[in-house]
Amino acid sequence: MAKHWADFQYEIYLNGITGAVPRLPTDLTRLEELAEHRLGPGPVGYVAGSAGSGSTAAANRAALDRRRIVPRMLRDVHERDLSVEVLGRRLPAPMALAPVGVLSILHPDAEPAAARAAAAHGVPYILSSASSTPMEQVAEAMGDGERWFQLYWAKDREVTRSFLQRAKAAGFTALFVTLDTPLLAWRPRDLDQAYLPFLHGVGTANYFSDPAFRAGLARPVHEDPNAAVMHFVGMFADPAKTWPDLAFLRDNWDGPIVLKGILHPDDALRAADAGVDGVVVSNHGGRQVAGSVAAADALPRVVEAAGDRLTVLFDSGVRTGDDIVKALALGAESVLVGRPYAYGLGLDGQAGVEHVIRCLLAEFDLTLALSGHARPGTLTADDLTTASA
Repeated sequence: MAKHWADFQYEIYLNGITGAVPRLPTDLTRLEELAEHRLGPGPVGYVAGSAGSGSTAAANRAALDRRRIVPRMLRDVHERDLSVEVLGRRLPAPMALAPVGVLSILHPDAEPAAARAAAAHGVPYILSSASSTPMEQVAEAMGDGERWFQLYWAKDREVTRSFLQRAKAAGFTALFVTLDTPLLAWRPRDLDQAYLPFLHGVGTANYFSDPAFRAGLARPVHEDPNAAVMHFVGMFADPAKTWPDLAFLRDNWDGPIVLKGILHPDDALRAADAGVDGVVVSNHGGRQVAGSVAAADALPRVVEAAGDRLTVLFDSGVRTGDDIVKALALGAESVLVGRPYAYGLGLDGQAGVEHVIRCLLAEFDLTLALSGHARPGTLTADDLTTASA
C-alpha cells in the first residue's frame, strides 16, 4: 500500500492530545513573515527579494491563484499513489527541493540539513553550485538519498569540467544547468543593504575547494581570501554562452541534463534539438527579470512545444499543495520548491525543512484526493478553470 502523505495531519492532531502543537505554521505562506521577524535583514532579503519592484514574483503568484481547481465527485480515492518517474528515477511524490545557494546565511547547518531532510522523505535535493558547503560533504550528509546538481556555468572550462567530475563522483545523478543568470539582476533589497554574501567568501565552498579553481590562484585561499573572491567573481557567470556551448556539457556529463530557466516554447524546441533531457519552466522565482512572464503562464506553451521529447519541470511561486496540483494539471511532471524550505531551514534547521516537505505533500495529497484524483498522472488542464482577473 502506498504511503499516504495526508496522514501527517492525523499525527499533528494526535500529538495535540498531549498539548503539543507544530513548532512552525502549517500554512506555509506565513513562513516568510516569520522569517522577516526572526532573521537578519540581509539574509532574509537575499532569499525573499526579487528583481526590480518584485512584479515578476507577484505575477508568479497571481498566475497560480488565477487558476482554480474544479473538483470531481464520487471517484474512488481511498488508495492513492503519489509516486512518479522523473528523469529515469522513481520518486515518492512529484516534488524536489530547488537549488538555493548560500544557505549558511540562514542556519549554521546549511545545505547538509536541507539535504538530510530531503533524504529522510525520499525527496530529491538539488544542490546549488553556490553552496556554502562543498558538494562532497552534502552528499555524505544525505547518504543514498536522491541528489541532483545545479550548475552555474563558469567562464573557466576546467572549473566546470572539475565540478561535473566531482558531482558525478559524489553520486549526483542529474545535472540542472541554470541559464537565466548570466548576470545578477537589479535586486533592490540586496542593493539597499549592500548585501552580497559571495564577496565575503560565503557561498563559494564548491569553488574554494576545487582543484581547478585553486590552480588559478597565485596563493592558497586562506592566505589571500580577497584574491580568491575576486577570482570567483571573474568567472562565476558567462553572458557570452550560446546554444552550441551545450555540447561541452554533453561531452562531460553522462547523466540527464536539464536546462533551468526556460520560458519560451522556441527555447524548449532548441533544448530538445540540443539533446538535453528536460527543462525547468522557471523565472528564478522572480529574481532575474523584472516584468517577466509568470512561470505558470509560460508553462502550457512550453509543455506543448516539448511534446514527448523533454521532461518538463516547474518552479517559481510554488507555496502550497494546491499549487502543485495546478502545475501538474498544466503539464509539469514535477515541481521544485525553493523559498518555503529555505524559510523552514532558517526558522528551525533540518526539522523546519522536514516540516515544509511534510506539509506540502500532505496538502497536495489531500487536495488531489478531494479533487477526485488518486494519482498525479490523471490531472489535466480540464481540471482547472481560469478566474477572470
